[in-house]
Amino acid sequence: MNNEIRIVDLLKADTILFPLSASSKEAVLDELIEKLDEAGRLNSREEMKQAILAREAQGSTGIGEGIAIPHAKTAAVKTPSIAFGFSKEGVDFDSLDNQKAHLFFMIAATEDANQAHLETLALLSQMLMDEAFRQELTRAETKEQVLEIITRKEKEIQGENEIVVESKELERSTKVVAVTACPTGIAHTYMAADALKKKAAELGIAIKVETNGSGGVKNKLSSQDIEEAAAVIVAADKQVEMDRFAGKIVIEVPVAEGIRNTEELLQRAVEQKGSIYREGGTSYQDHIQEAKAEKKAKQPAFYKHLMNGVSNMLPFVVGGGIIIALSFMFGIKAVDPNDPSFHPLAKVLMDIGGGTAFQLMIPVLAGFIAKSIADRPGFAPGMVGGLLAATSGSGFLGGIIAGFLAGYIVVGLKKVLAGLPESLEGIKPMLLYPLLGILLTGFVMVYVVSEPIAAANTALGDWLKNMGTGNAVILGVILGAMMAFDMGGPVNKAAFTFGIAMIADGNYTPHAAIMAAGMTPPLGIALATTLFKKKFTTEERQAGKTAYLLGASFITEGAIPFAAADPTRVIPSLVVGSAVAGGLSMLFGCTLPAPHGGIFVLPVIGNWPLYLVSILAGTMVTALMLKVLKKDAVE
Repeated sequence: MNNEIRIVDLLKADTILFPLSASSKEAVLDELIEKLDEAGRLNSREEMKQAILAREAQGSTGIGEGIAIPHAKTAAVKTPSIAFGFSKEGVDFDSLDNQKAHLFFMIAATEDANQAHLETLALLSQMLMDEAFRQELTRAETKEQVLEIITRKEKEIQGENEIVVESKELERSTKVVAVTACPTGIAHTYMAADALKKKAAELGIAIKVETNGSGGVKNKLSSQDIEEAAAVIVAADKQVEMDRFAGKIVIEVPVAEGIRNTEELLQRAVEQKGSIYREGGTSYQDHIQEAKAEKKAKQPAFYKHLMNGVSNMLPFVVGGGIIIALSFMFGIKAVDPNDPSFHPLAKVLMDIGGGTAFQLMIPVLAGFIAKSIADRPGFAPGMVGGLLAATSGSGFLGGIIAGFLAGYIVVGLKKVLAGLPESLEGIKPMLLYPLLGILLTGFVMVYVVSEPIAAANTALGDWLKNMGTGNAVILGVILGAMMAFDMGGPVNKAAFTFGIAMIADGNYTPHAAIMAAGMTPPLGIALATTLFKKKFTTEERQAGKTAYLLGASFITEGAIPFAAADPTRVIPSLVVGSAVAGGLSMLFGCTLPAPHGGIFVLPVIGNWPLYLVSILAGTMVTALMLKVLKKDAVE
């Protein structure tokens, strides 16, 4: 490696902890971050921790063999650095082999780290694959000995790399090729590459490995490399270029598998035990996006237009809803100047969230539905129709009607005005479409649509307010099942928009049930992947960790990859679990004045302890049903 920066330029005595005092994973991270901060290597300790935790959320950096390499590439780092810590007792670090970690290297890369720094950090990752090197570090008694061991090993590896660069024999006789990549491209990418190369040498298998790291693609596979290979190993946790492997046997696994199960992967490659990759195919990382795209292509026009409005409306729901939730932290009635609990900041928050963001929801919904139908000329009539729906009390249903009404009115106007002289073509989009579109949409909304829809909404709200407990539970069960049925599709959105409408009418119990039921599918799947590992593939178990966060944040779509992979078993499990959560929430009388937020709006949830019981019960039901219904996974 042609590199003037050495590892000991990044790891110095003032960033070595010898020994670590921490006894938990988070404490280890805090201690190493604090050491970097004390040494003046960070701009922000808090931002560094956020970046480190974000990387851990994608998959533990405890790689087994007693090693953990937490790392981040972030603006929180002032100077590229490495912190080292040693724990003789070991710390549970969610390692791949379930063993305690003893050696901890925290890699801190600047957001604009140059190539020399990145190559040096990658070199450290390669060094740690050597068992003798790791043993030497565990026997070191001083910081100086640690630095001396690392310097000696660095010179040894650099010499080996130069020999490899000079040799062309491997490239000519390649039989297996591989690609490694991880989200940050600093540690796991190069460790997997090094592990594959070393194990291939032991087994007498020729291999060429392409790395997709922070410094870009290195050792890129040529078309000849790919053509000559028996199979392709893709050990990656991020998107890599896949179409070049069309027609080849491809074995795709998380990057951690490239570190831990190298022999198995290489044997599978030699024996061609994998799937033939088809051009335009999808990797596991693309699964959810591919499923959504395929589903969208088959959607009827009505659904496409509706979802275009809903997707553009949701940022107003989420942002405005959380701001409203913040206002409730001062007290549910703190926005009322006539109430003793009044607080001026609470009122400002309510004005921003409820008075502005929420007021824009229905116009935006209608505007983007109309735009989806009639392109840009439909947007203004849709917005006006939506605003009329919002101010008249016809709510979401009125807004949906306004969007479709405006869109098709403009489509009709385009046909009617198509015969005008070409000289008038320029005034159509600037004058005729907005003038006539707004006027006609407004007349229909005022004289035909708004009043009956508003009356229906009022009647529905009155009916819900007068429902008994038994009926309320049934409603909660129905709403809960709807939330899990298509996880972000029209049935889910129908339940969600119903809950929003009830909040607007001052009835906060239905939406509490809806959010509990919407949190349950990802949480239930996450719990199942933790408790019943045999039912899920390695990739699914890794994705299950992320599902905990998605579920807690009320992002029901986190369950889609699992449902798409096994719909006949997964969807019924999700529906029953969510129905239980929704029914219990209504039974306990839980209330939710905010439309979104998951656990982040817990302080404003009425009867929140029993609300958590509702979610936990639904989560357990889903997990247990998955255990019963799903077959053991086949990797």
